[in-house]
Amino acid sequence: MLLQVLLLVGGFVLLIKGADWLITGASALGKKFNISDLAIGLTIVAFGTSAPELVVNAIASFNDKPDLVFGNVIGSNNINLFVILGITGLITPLAVKSSTAWKEIPISFGAIMVLFVLANDFAFDHSSLLSRIDGLLLMGLFVSFLFYVYKEIKSDVIHADLHLQHLSNLKIALFILIGIGGLVGGGKMVMTGAVEIARMLGVSEKIIGLTIVALGTSLPELMTSVVAALKKNVDIAVGNIIGSNVFNIFLILSVSSLIRPISFQASFNTDLYVLAGGTLFLFLAMFAGGRKQLDRWEAAILLLAYLAYTYLLIRQEVG
Repeated sequence: MLLQVLLLVGGFVLLIKGADWLITGASALGKKFNISDLAIGLTIVAFGTSAPELVVNAIASFNDKPDLVFGNVIGSNNINLFVILGITGLITPLAVKSSTAWKEIPISFGAIMVLFVLANDFAFDHSSLLSRIDGLLLMGLFVSFLFYVYKEIKSDVIHADLHLQHLSNLKIALFILIGIGGLVGGGKMVMTGAVEIARMLGVSEKIIGLTIVALGTSLPELMTSVVAALKKNVDIAVGNIIGSNVFNIFLILSVSSLIRPISFQASFNTDLYVLAGGTLFLFLAMFAGGRKQLDRWEAAILLLAYLAYTYLLIRQEVG
């Protein structure tokens, strides 16, 4: 058991550091080619914080672990929404721009609905799985989302404080390559440790994916949003979470299902309902008082709701 725990912890450390190195190298590369701070911050930060989920899910899909694939994505999105926004909202009220309230939050809700329809066989095929055709559709929606980002987000939304130095081409390449290596190695370690712990404790891979693995791969989002909130950069704190949730469904599940069609358990629908309900709550909170702001008491509700959800999840598993 000790070895498996060490693998899990070591894997999380590699995932976090790998994402950090990849962001640093890719951002420096963007600056070298005079790409705007908006494009660098939004695309690199959003992808970088979702990279751990991508690596873990690619490995899980390759190893035919569908419960970990869906558990990690749905679990990570719930943690992003309830825990990370809850924590950052307690640090400072999260006032957002009109486009976030009217467009980006509804897009994240739409992504949940698309996943629900595809996974429950309401389109394209007649089996309980996310097929490669579904994966292609999700990839197309991901590309459309990137197009929206470039067209709609104003240049003053992202003020990423990445503490970049002027790096040589060799250092940039090393950051990127070592970052990718850390992500791949960390993803493999997390997968190995999580599956073995689940087997030894008799806990289902679904629960492991929804909780331990999801929490570990959400740590980059947590660190990014908390730092942004402490610096009063609310747009990054909120945009990072909304963007990551869209990335997780459109990009990560797309890649996972293209590697191998992923069978879907109907029990995951409950977790999707929780995610959809939380997203709807966030949307309504933006208009309470007409300020487009998540207040501290609303953030506290998100955190308490997640604690209740986790308690019921574990109780259902052990009961």
